[in-house]
Amino acid sequence: MMTTAPTKLQPPVNPARDHISGPIDAAVTFVEYGDYQCPYCRRAHSGIKRLRDERLPGQLRYIFRHFPNTRLHPQAELAAEAAEAAAAQGRFWDMHDYLLSHQDTLDRDGLLQAASQLGLDTERFTYELDNHAHAARVRADFVSAEQSGASATPTFFINDRRYDGPWDEESVLEAIERPLGLRVRWLAEQFAGLSASSGLMMLIGALLALLWANSQWQTSYARLWETEFAITLGYHVLSLSLHDWVNDGLIVIFFFVVGLEIKRELTVGDLAEPKQAALPIAAAVGGMLCPALIYFLFNAGGPDSHGWGVPMSTDTAFALGLLAVLGRRVPLSLRIFVAAAAIADDVGAIVVIAFFYTAHIAWTSLILSAALLSLALALNRARVYASLPYTLVGIGLWLAVLDSGVHPTLAGVLLAFAIPTRGVPNTSGLLGQSIAIFRSLEAPAIGGRSESRYQSAVRALEALVERLLSPSQRLERDLQAWSSYLVLPLFALANAGISLNASALDLLHPASVGVTLGLLVGKPLGITLCAWLAVRAGLAAKPEDIAWRQLMGAACLCGIGFTMSFFIAGVAFTDPETLTRVKLSIMLASVLAGTLGWLMLYNVRHGSEERTQVDVEPVKAAN
Repeated sequence: MMTTAPTKLQPPVNPARDHISGPIDAAVTFVEYGDYQCPYCRRAHSGIKRLRDERLPGQLRYIFRHFPNTRLHPQAELAAEAAEAAAAQGRFWDMHDYLLSHQDTLDRDGLLQAASQLGLDTERFTYELDNHAHAARVRADFVSAEQSGASATPTFFINDRRYDGPWDEESVLEAIERPLGLRVRWLAEQFAGLSASSGLMMLIGALLALLWANSQWQTSYARLWETEFAITLGYHVLSLSLHDWVNDGLIVIFFFVVGLEIKRELTVGDLAEPKQAALPIAAAVGGMLCPALIYFLFNAGGPDSHGWGVPMSTDTAFALGLLAVLGRRVPLSLRIFVAAAAIADDVGAIVVIAFFYTAHIAWTSLILSAALLSLALALNRARVYASLPYTLVGIGLWLAVLDSGVHPTLAGVLLAFAIPTRGVPNTSGLLGQSIAIFRSLEAPAIGGRSESRYQSAVRALEALVERLLSPSQRLERDLQAWSSYLVLPLFALANAGISLNASALDLLHPASVGVTLGLLVGKPLGITLCAWLAVRAGLAAKPEDIAWRQLMGAACLCGIGFTMSFFIAGVAFTDPETLTRVKLSIMLASVLAGTLGWLMLYNVRHGSEERTQVDVEPVKAAN
């Protein structure tokens, strides 16, 4: 569910607009977003010149775009305008080199002196500088930096992709030449960076399961998931089918990550402030209650009335994935709203599973679970930050909850809340320490280079990096990929194998109708209505850049109930025929809800894009 910053250069390099040093048609494009007052940009400058002129002669074109940080560097914006004023006289690169080598004289007088030393038309230069004739161009570069995901200077792009690796020449050269291992890693990172990638993997798993279960090899599908897999320790044996290992074991990793995300949102995210949290929480409550009521309308008093929890949940990966496909047609605040509502929705789903879909209770195991959870909380309170103790306690907690009768997914969520967080580190102190460590490596050692000193410095740097993330943040980062690209696709593969027989296709069965209408109608109706009531009552505020029709479109996307709906259906229904019907209804409703929401958002944004183009036309003319 974590959102990622853009990694692709926006807009792409344009020779008619960008300042380019090197062959126009060079094989390698190296773009820097920089700040003329930034000391790190100055240090990188000589290395870039060596790459262009010595290491890759004739193979690299270098483009510089302005990204002045006026908060830290008050003279950087005026210096950027000075570079553009020099560019108007065909001397951009001369001024560029001068500014980076004279960072202590970037005030107006220093810039006028630079123009004089470079032999520019100083009268024209002074007029353009004082009247900010090139401010729009600098601002355009700044906006493109934000659109490209740049957040600091310097930020580099190699062939239109952001480079986040080390800045030393050998590392940059390796990234440019891209050996096979690095190419594979970059492709994987680029795929994982797509917001729709997790949903795509689940979709592939679901389609593969559906095709497999309806092919001539359908018996092998059933046999695979019925295969027993046992772990034996002395006289103790834990034996589950492969299907149960996925649904009761691996899926706990997903719920653990969900628990970490919920904790993050409650502490520092969009649910931390009551005013910020009010709108998505109200929407989530409506999005859970209304589908359940619709399901009851068709199943009250019937044998399947206990399935009311199935249409309550949203598959966040699919919903956010479709929003990502829409790109800039939807505002960022709408994506934040959907993500926050989905987090609140997950809390509701976990509560429903824990309290309403537990068949029996083994109190001894439940007491043991409470003791293990208390031990994890005690480790937290004792400021134990290593992962191993929590891992061992977590395994024990999972076994105890599994035996207690409560669904073991609860173990993942409870353990997540026991994982410690830490206060924001003193970054200035860490910066000073890291600089001291690097300087110690540059200083000559007595009697030659000391390998032990080098190893000590590396360990110290590793500890500094470790301090930047709390254990909770680190685990969320490390497990997110496993959850998204292994656990959820396997869950889809294990649960979406529906045999499309006459019984399954009975979409007019009360349970099927309740689930379909609950997701397709109840979700968007409940989310929109409760969000509107919360705003109307003054309990919440709707972001100004979100239109109500956009919120309705996002509410339709929340009708995609795939993962969580499948999961609740698996614990709610024991009859195989009913479970098959319900799963097919979930898939049908999710496809329809996703299509409807996508079309609504696509069309409502189209008109606002036209208005935006008209609004910015005067700016284009000014350029």
